[in-house]
Amino acid sequence: MIAQESRLGYPGWRVVLAGFFGVMVSFAAVIPYTFGLYLKPLSATFGWNRESISVAFSIAALMVAVCSPALGLLLDRQGPRRVILPCIVLFSAAFASLALLTNHIAHFYAVFFVLGVVGNGTAYLGYSRAIASWFVSRRGLALAVMLAGGGCGAMLLPVFTQSLISNFGWRIAYAGVGLTALIVGFPLAALFVREQHVGEKREQSAEYAGESVRNVLRGRVFWILIATVFLYSISVNGAIAHLSALLTDRGVSVRGSAYAVSAIGGSGVIGRLATGVFLDRFFGPRVSQVMLLLTVVGVVLLSVATTLPAGITAAILIGFSMGSEGDVTPYLLSRYFGLKRFSTLYAFTWTGFAVGGAVGPIILGRVFDVLSSYRPLTIQLLAIPALVPCLLMFFLPRYENIVHLNVMPGDLLPAISAPDPAI
Repeated sequence: MIAQESRLGYPGWRVVLAGFFGVMVSFAAVIPYTFGLYLKPLSATFGWNRESISVAFSIAALMVAVCSPALGLLLDRQGPRRVILPCIVLFSAAFASLALLTNHIAHFYAVFFVLGVVGNGTAYLGYSRAIASWFVSRRGLALAVMLAGGGCGAMLLPVFTQSLISNFGWRIAYAGVGLTALIVGFPLAALFVREQHVGEKREQSAEYAGESVRNVLRGRVFWILIATVFLYSISVNGAIAHLSALLTDRGVSVRGSAYAVSAIGGSGVIGRLATGVFLDRFFGPRVSQVMLLLTVVGVVLLSVATTLPAGITAAILIGFSMGSEGDVTPYLLSRYFGLKRFSTLYAFTWTGFAVGGAVGPIILGRVFDVLSSYRPLTIQLLAIPALVPCLLMFFLPRYENIVHLNVMPGDLLPAISAPDPAI
């Protein structure tokens, strides 16, 4: 079975394909990368200021953090398809309903509340368990391809959305994007997304007998992963949120700063695919350390960037390294703890990422307000949260040193153990 994972005809790759396109039009791509395009039209129509409009984004992000653990529990108990399909329908309908938005801003907030509640069920969290169940030797690459869908969405959706706004208005744009999310995501998920049962793949049976969530939370491995995601999120989201403003303050044109932001999306796709290949060949924590160091270098370079080439180079390094958040976390969770409680544990890491993502931009924004400028040293301090996990990763054991409850020694596969860390 493991040898078949490299064949294009292997059924698991259909699940990956569905995940790629599903994530491309999911909450993870639609909300972050199109929200800003509606700021001016909404302000012009209703007279709302940008701060008030931006509160909706914060509401959605907060609900993702709060609701992800519950979604993870449902994914583990009900299976991915039973969760993904209703979430796609609710997400698409809610987003499209913004075409009927009234001048009551509470209406706007209520819709984004709903989007946040179901959001992660349409994105990485929803598809990861199904994909992980089909792969052992190519799991890193399979997860990376799915995650790359978010990067493609980041590149395509802003162009599509802006075209709709410019030609037909913001109401049609909301309806069009919402309908696209339904047309692209729902049929593929309905046709191809399913978990591979233990009986279909005897080699993975050990992974389905993983530890309980309570026992996992008592160990250091999970908390190291949570700390890594949280600290990394502070660094990368702080840098991304202020990248455009920092570059324009230093003389780079608005168009140039937009190119730098786009470079993050493009390099992110390449970085995630490369990370997936590396995870299938090398010990996961070492791959994560390399990616985290690239984030550190990118932030430091950004701190002294005064030209467009320097800004784009920093953005490419940060974008490429984003595989350390997207690919490594679900991969290590599946290797250390199996698939029995995979979605629940993955959801907790998303909560950590969401909290870190909220903290990073606020910290840097506060520093800017106090100093009235982006000083190199203050930006360099933003690299420290990404550097700390590099050291924490040395405390992670080899995969086979994790003992799964209810698993007989003879059930453990060599394929599940780690490659030699010496490489």
